Amino acid sequence: MRVRVAAGRATGALRIAALINPNSSIAEPLIREAQAGASVIGWQVEVVYASTDRDIEAAFASFEQKRVDAVFISSDQFFTSHRVQFAALAMRYRVPAIYSYRSFAEAGGLMSYGPSLPDQYLKLGVYTGRILKGEKPADLPVMRPTKFELVINLKTAKALGLTVPDKLLVAADEVIE
Repeated sequence: MRVRVAAGRATGALRIAALINPNSSIAEPLIREAQAGASVIGWQVEVVYASTDRDIEAAFASFEQKRVDAVFISSDQFFTSHRVQFAALAMRYRVPAIYSYRSFAEAGGLMSYGPSLPDQYLKLGVYTGRILKGEKPADLPVMRPTKFELVINLKTAKALGLTVPDKLLVAADEVIE
């Protein structure tokens, strides 16, 4: 890790890679939001695209050359189907990675933070019930996620030589040991 730590806080600019599927409908908005948020806290975002197995391998191989400190893997159906590969590559290249869904942390990823899928499925069931009772879909309000989950994989953190702060562990919805 290139990040310097002083008195328990990271110093210097962090360089984060955002791995994004260019074929995803959320790619461009996600890039804008990531870059805007990173600039506020003095971080740099290196956008890396992947839409094939070969692209994923090449992206992880490039992280050392790009000197990234960590990787954010965007949410995407193609990426979700490759979650085991992501966890293995992050471990091989020794780069901490954060994901949007719990299934990535369960597959060996370092951590995930994102909407609770069971909660989303419950809301989907409620919507379905309302439609089946005769409500028009166009009349139903748009519902955004309201429940989010933080999952930390301590086995992966230890393998990467990282210490997870106690405050983060206490805030986690699940800690995988």
